[in-house]
Amino acid sequence: MRYEEFEIAVEGQVSGAVKLHSYILDAVSVDLEKKRPAVIVCPGGGYRMRSDREAEPVVMQFLSMGYHSFLLDYSVEPNHFPTALRELAEAVAIVREHSNGWNVNPEKILVCGFSAAGHLCCSLGNFWNQEFVYGPIGRKADEIRPDGMILCYPVITSGPYAHEGSFEYLLGEDALKGDREGRNRPEREKQVSMELQVTDHTPPAFIWHTFADQAVPVENSLLLASALRKAGVSFELHIFPRGAHGSSLANEETSGILRKELVIPEAQVWISLAHTWIENLKGNGLLMG
Repeated sequence: MRYEEFEIAVEGQVSGAVKLHSYILDAVSVDLEKKRPAVIVCPGGGYRMRSDREAEPVVMQFLSMGYHSFLLDYSVEPNHFPTALRELAEAVAIVREHSNGWNVNPEKILVCGFSAAGHLCCSLGNFWNQEFVYGPIGRKADEIRPDGMILCYPVITSGPYAHEGSFEYLLGEDALKGDREGRNRPEREKQVSMELQVTDHTPPAFIWHTFADQAVPVENSLLLASALRKAGVSFELHIFPRGAHGSSLANEETSGILRKELVIPEAQVWISLAHTWIENLKGNGLLMG
């Protein structure tokens, strides 16, 4: 395996460039030209911080499946929308432009996000073909296009089932204050409410959530699934009956000694289900028929 770091600098970064950590699997002698899928992992944290429980432990799982894996330290507070979105877009472009040298399948580059980072990944899935994302970073739409989204208990809606803290950190208190005092708040909320931004250009999604999630209600995933269905976009959705928010791999490794409620045996299967889903994807994010 080869490890490399890349700095990503985009317009609007308050705290400087961020890092893309790359974990590139070596070519195997039986098939030196094998092109592997690539997964870019984005840990959650309410756009306020990034959880280490949803970072390298997840990367290691995707590596064990035979996928090149990446970890993006995207910008959080005090950076605001669309800074992190452009960083993720640039990360996808970096992976795609290195696809030959890294033996990456350029039509199987996926983004994987947890909680608020699920919102980030879904934002790229919805906005990859919009100039406000690719233009300021000097890219073309096809360069930043994700071919699939793995969304783990994602923040999706800014409506009644919103995780309000995520949107406060995403947009900034000053922006929200201005919206409350003016007339722009409904339009601003609509722009960052991902179920309202789905089109037939949104890539396929693998989504999982728990029914018992009290922090980010399961309705977030249900609203997105409904929007994808209406747009004719393929998705796979798994709702597990119990489990607290932020369970990551739902096992002891990622639960921490004080968070036993994050060990959810029935939900641990999500990573193997995602593996099967990835294997059934083909070029340009279309599911095999």
